[in-house]
Amino acid sequence: MAIAILNTYLVLLFLLVHFKIVRFNLFWKASPAIVMGLVLLGLLIPMGWGAPQGDALVVRNAVSIVPDVAGEVTDVPVVANVPLKSGDVLFKIDPTPYAAQVKAIDAQFKLAKTRLGQMTQLYERDAGRGFDVEQRQSEVDQLSGQLEAAQWNLDKTVVRAPTDGYVTNLALRKGARVANLPLSPVMALIDTSNTIIGVQINQIDARYVAPGQEVEATFKFAPGKIFPGKVESVLQAIATGQAQTSGTAVVPKAIEAAPFIVRVRLDDADFATRLPAGSAGTAAIYTDRLKPTHVVRRVILRQVAILNYVNPF
Repeated sequence: MAIAILNTYLVLLFLLVHFKIVRFNLFWKASPAIVMGLVLLGLLIPMGWGAPQGDALVVRNAVSIVPDVAGEVTDVPVVANVPLKSGDVLFKIDPTPYAAQVKAIDAQFKLAKTRLGQMTQLYERDAGRGFDVEQRQSEVDQLSGQLEAAQWNLDKTVVRAPTDGYVTNLALRKGARVANLPLSPVMALIDTSNTIIGVQINQIDARYVAPGQEVEATFKFAPGKIFPGKVESVLQAIATGQAQTSGTAVVPKAIEAAPFIVRVRLDDADFATRLPAGSAGTAAIYTDRLKPTHVVRRVILRQVAILNYVNPF
């Protein structure tokens, strides 16, 4: 941008001298250097914190799918990389042993309720003991809880999507046996209900960034286009500043000013949902300071958007 401004000034100076509007004396000979210094000190350097710019990345949460019950897989209707809605069936587990358990407990539960009714009638007629009624009531309550747990297990033989998204790297097939072990997920669901866009801003430029400020972003996935948005939050911690539990003393390491992460939300929610995880781009944040620099930053960002057509990096 500095080169473009300087070249524009040089062309203007050439025309002024050529048409003898100004005399090409020492001042005008030195004026390009003066203009360059003024542009750097008064516009381009302050633009770093008035309208900071940084790399943007789209991140999505991945939900590890672990069944709540173990068994043999009987059906896998889900298709990899096809959008799903919350509640859609991912796969089914053979319900036979769980259905049998429900039937067995349900039969005991019905018998216990019948016995409870009989004991209650005898007690009301002074022909039975209150202890027997309480004992039967306890059996009914226990069996009711067991029946509820068994029915829950039966319902969990149908594994459903916990949120909107899509399954990636699908390897599960009919006939496989799955277990309810936290360390053995059977598939990964990429959550598309909430798009996370993070922008890296240098620490020196992040001092005036605050939630609610205007953002413009461009992505390699959609070259030539600018997408407006808002700052959601500025993350208050990065890995280099994190203290981890350890049995050793502090290990000195090289300290560097790693960029801070700013989370932004695009106004076009439909486009944000379509952005694949890992989409990279560039974003500019327009703070409340040095607003004249915003114009230059908008021009630079649009140049980046156009270059996305040919620049793969």
